Amino acid sequence: MVETGHEFLSFFSGALGLDRGLEEAGLKSLAANEIDSVACQTIRRNQQSLRLYECDIRQLTADRIRDDCGLADRDLFLMCGGPPCQAFSTAGRRLGLNDDRGNVFLYFIDLIGQLRPQYVVIENVRGLLSAPLTHRPHSMRGPGHPPLSKDELPGGALHHIIELLETYGYGVSFNLYNTANFGVPQVRERVILFGSRDGKRVPDMTPTHDRDGEGDRPRWRTFRDAVRGLEGPGDHLAFPERRLRYYRLLKPGENWRDLPPDLQKEAMGNSFFAGGGKTGFYRRLAWDKPSPTLVTSPTMPATDLAHPEEDRPLSVQEYSRIQTFSDSWVFSGNLLDKYRQLGNAVPIEFGAAVGKHLIAYHSGKLIAPTARVNGLSRYKNTDRDSWAASLRTNKVREGEQLSLGAIT
Repeated sequence: MVETGHEFLSFFSGALGLDRGLEEAGLKSLAANEIDSVACQTIRRNQQSLRLYECDIRQLTADRIRDDCGLADRDLFLMCGGPPCQAFSTAGRRLGLNDDRGNVFLYFIDLIGQLRPQYVVIENVRGLLSAPLTHRPHSMRGPGHPPLSKDELPGGALHHIIELLETYGYGVSFNLYNTANFGVPQVRERVILFGSRDGKRVPDMTPTHDRDGEGDRPRWRTFRDAVRGLEGPGDHLAFPERRLRYYRLLKPGENWRDLPPDLQKEAMGNSFFAGGGKTGFYRRLAWDKPSPTLVTSPTMPATDLAHPEEDRPLSVQEYSRIQTFSDSWVFSGNLLDKYRQLGNAVPIEFGAAVGKHLIAYHSGKLIAPTARVNGLSRYKNTDRDSWAASLRTNKVREGEQLSLGAIT
């Protein structure tokens, strides 16, 4: 049951993974905003009555939203969204807020300042923790060039976002969360930033599941749990025959390192000599572990997502189960469109955990300021306090240190 006043607006809504989770937690959606036409088709197919702004967020104004949604005479509980993450992804160029996609992030913050919801939820990739505010090309760094400025150092983008929200009076907290700790059959780590209009910090979320089932919490859900009851292979892409030659030699949970030694270099080609663990190459999922992070295509060589036993990538239906969508949720577009929407989505179960946490805090059942919670992700220094402390003390380049002033 939705309590009076527990209404939210969603931006960068995608296939409504976060929205559906928040609704399952007891919140009510007033409107969604998404620019991608195929994702908008998905939204309309599944929630025909939802007000949908199919446009660039920069075409919306606070006055229009306030009039359309009847917010002139009542308070808005929440504004939420996952601004495009490519600007901050460690796999991309990391242009941060210099990127045009980063600019829509700033427009989103500006709308928050104008509409003044009680709470803010922002979801993003881990790279947000280290992205600079201003990107300097690598060709202009090093000997013969000036030292990096504060805005060019890691963490500058998030620092700027925090400053803007605090200017509007919001208390800001954040952490990096592994969705497997919240009942999702997937190891997927995402930053969740909470903003509270009263200037206080919302505490960290507490995991509901545990890798080993400790502390009376159930164990992580597995790929086997996720796909139980699915009939047939479903709709899926295909691996080229050249790669299938090697997949046929691998068992559940194995990857290229489990190939016969004399075939490893042959299978990997030039990638064999690259650094890093490269565990995404020729990767079969394990039956009794959560899925790795779902990406927008299961056939990219460095991030393969192959079925544990069948000689194929994961299907759209398996993607949907792993992201905890209902089987009745219909995705529009062609096969690649469906993978992309699912790979970009917030798992519904994780969205529900976010919503329940926020409602509990609002009702006085959680205590602020932020309490440290261990084991949220595999990375260290991801909550606001330890993040700021680590950026102050870590040497970035040849003895240079980042000073973040008032960030505490």
